[in-house]
Amino acid sequence: MEILLLAIYGCIVWLVFFKYKLLPWNTFTQAVAIIIPVVSIAILILFLNIVAPSSHDVRVINYNVEVVPAVSGLVTEVNVEPNQHVKKGEVLYKIDPVPFEWKVKDLQARIPMLEAKLISAKAYDAELENQIEAASSNVSMIDAQLELAMKRLEQTQELALSGAGSKFDYEEAQANVKHLQAQKAAAQAQKSQYIQRISAVVSDGELSEIAQARADLEQAKAQLEEAKWKLEQTVYRAPADGRVVNLQLRPGAMAVQFPIKPVMTFIEDEQWVTALFHQNEIRYVEPGQEAEIALKTYPNRIIKCEVDHIVWANAQGQLKVSGTLPDTQDTHLEEGRFAVRLKIAEEDRDLFLAPGAVGQGAIYTDHGAIIHLVRKVIIRVGTKMDWLVLKLH
Repeated sequence: MEILLLAIYGCIVWLVFFKYKLLPWNTFTQAVAIIIPVVSIAILILFLNIVAPSSHDVRVINYNVEVVPAVSGLVTEVNVEPNQHVKKGEVLYKIDPVPFEWKVKDLQARIPMLEAKLISAKAYDAELENQIEAASSNVSMIDAQLELAMKRLEQTQELALSGAGSKFDYEEAQANVKHLQAQKAAAQAQKSQYIQRISAVVSDGELSEIAQARADLEQAKAQLEEAKWKLEQTVYRAPADGRVVNLQLRPGAMAVQFPIKPVMTFIEDEQWVTALFHQNEIRYVEPGQEAEIALKTYPNRIIKCEVDHIVWANAQGQLKVSGTLPDTQDTHLEEGRFAVRLKIAEEDRDLFLAPGAVGQGAIYTDHGAIIHLVRKVIIRVGTKMDWLVLKLH
């Protein structure tokens, strides 16, 4: 654009001073003729970079998903070709499901056994309560018999001392009392044993046998759900609309659940178009303003955009977490740039933008609209140059 303006100005100078000789061509007019374009173009560029900043570093960035298997196993099918576009949910590859099916069946067979164990534990709890009631009844019955035996002992003792009764009856009554006392002690011991068993409870008041059986059952159910989930993971589906590039996975390969060893890279269709600007160029940039980009993959085409937002951060604003104090010595680092995310306009929304495509662009702020035309001409001239392939081989 600057060359075009200089060419137009040169034509005017030629017409005024040489063609029609409207002014004399002397030292003064020569100095003025040289100073005017230099100063004018310098002022124009200074204002242009403020009200219509441009960037020669426009990038198309896509989200990349490193596909790491959730389970390890032998790959049986690869259902996608390199660079083939797929929709979200389509199958990319499959892992041999047989070992995972065995695990599911094993757990499904264990659960009924554990449920029966829980029912048995509950029945045992009810049986203990019945046994405690029976033992209590037995102790009460023995107490009644013992009370009667004690009275009979007193009566036989008085009769034996007065000579009205036999000593044998007295001794028989003594033996009966001792026998009943022994029965009572045994019954009380048995009742205490039942009470001790039923008192072995966990924090929520449940019998320990029941709590253990319930815990085993819940653990088996959780393991079954995990086994079913792992079985589902043997079929890996596309996480979004996109494509797989550089596909090297083949049936027979071992897919390993290891974060640093992905089996493929999936490139999503969702992408960012960013333009990098120096920090003093974006003082007037606001979301919603008009923007244009020209990518080298589309020579002589202007892609309409608008400002989505400014990413107000870069690596120079981050201090690494460590046990040492930040190094504040002068390292002569260059000024870091800020990224401005651009949103493609509706008219160009269906245009394919290759991930990694680069180019140039400009943002037209709400100031200096009269000179935005100059920037638009510069962008259009620049994109025409993208037709040229300057190499010798």
